[in-house]
Amino acid sequence: MAKRRTFSRPLGERRYRKLFVIAVEGAKTEPQYFALFNDKQSVIRVNCIKGNHDSSPPQVLKRMTDYLNKESLQSSDEAWLVVDKDQWTDSQLQQLHAWALQRTNYGFALSNPKFEYWLLLHFEDGNAIASSRECSERLEKYLPGYNKGIDTRRISPDSVTAAIQRAKQRDNPVCADWPRAIGMTTVYRLVENILRTNTGIP
Repeated sequence: MAKRRTFSRPLGERRYRKLFVIAVEGAKTEPQYFALFNDKQSVIRVNCIKGNHDSSPPQVLKRMTDYLNKESLQSSDEAWLVVDKDQWTDSQLQQLHAWALQRTNYGFALSNPKFEYWLLLHFEDGNAIASSRECSERLEKYLPGYNKGIDTRRISPDSVTAAIQRAKQRDNPVCADWPRAIGMTTVYRLVENILRTNTGIP
């Protein structure tokens, strides 16, 4: 049986592991996904600050700022807010965008209609999505019962690379703040940064 490919390169002599702090809306799907990039051989650490019932964009931002008030980031670390478009208003999302502009190692990623659209891109082009419900139904074909937990065996390095390419193609021209149209996501920017650090590819 062939050894499963990983998302990382050997740690070697490097002692410090770059930290990615990610504040998300959900309590299950997003943390499980980003945990894929954590392993003992990794040159990074992903700390996912998950939500519960307090999942509005301002609440996600508050969880991040509370964390950063207690834990200081090194200049090479990154802090990201990851939210869904859902029913949230532009004024709510603008708060997150404004926060991300404060420092070069801050980021804001949004999926429209929701994070599951980013997952869908691991398996298909994600064309003609008209609603959040349709997004979930399409994803269910590839990740049955994903709402009870992601089967991480179905997420491979190749599928992550494919999702990045598909998301990039749809983010054209590149949006400066967040995707307004259904069927777009900027989560690829965060994942690309994680992979770039983890593989040592500039």
